[in-house]
Amino acid sequence: MSARTQKQQETYLMFPIGTIRRNGDEIHLEIDEAARPGLAQLDHFSHVMIFWWAEFFDNEESRAILQMEPPYAGGQLTGVFASRSPFRPNPVMMTTCKLLEVDEEQGILKVADIDAFDGTRIVDLKAYFPVCDRVKESHIPGWLSDWPEWMPENGVGLEEGEAEMAEALS
Repeated sequence: MSARTQKQQETYLMFPIGTIRRNGDEIHLEIDEAARPGLAQLDHFSHVMIFWWAEFFDNEESRAILQMEPPYAGGQLTGVFASRSPFRPNPVMMTTCKLLEVDEEQGILKVADIDAFDGTRIVDLKAYFPVCDRVKESHIPGWLSDWPEWMPENGVGLEEGEAEMAEALS
């Protein structure tokens, strides 16, 4: 067995810790009871990084897509690792969100916005630490030059096309 084939057969167990819930403009993270002790002191942070599983794209076909034209960069062919696409070998996604409220006892976190569908499973949370999680000097390709420098405080939400795709997938 080649080293590559052996590596491809490695597996890792990951367990969801909660669910993303959308109700109109409100977005809540419902954290499973077993994971709630991990929320201690999270309410002292302004932002949280949410790691979630793009389950609509967890299939052999989507996992095999390694290049595409991102919807935000028409006509530009990129690899998945140069994109924010949910088409990935492992559909693990991450969004940094403004943390609005934390109810540790009930396991409910209210966030400003997230680019995930209602019912999406959460696999991890990490407090946002500016010293570790931002870069002083960075750059992006010219074909993204019309993007803003910073994420708006209320996030960006699901684009119309993504909302239609979510409806079709559900």
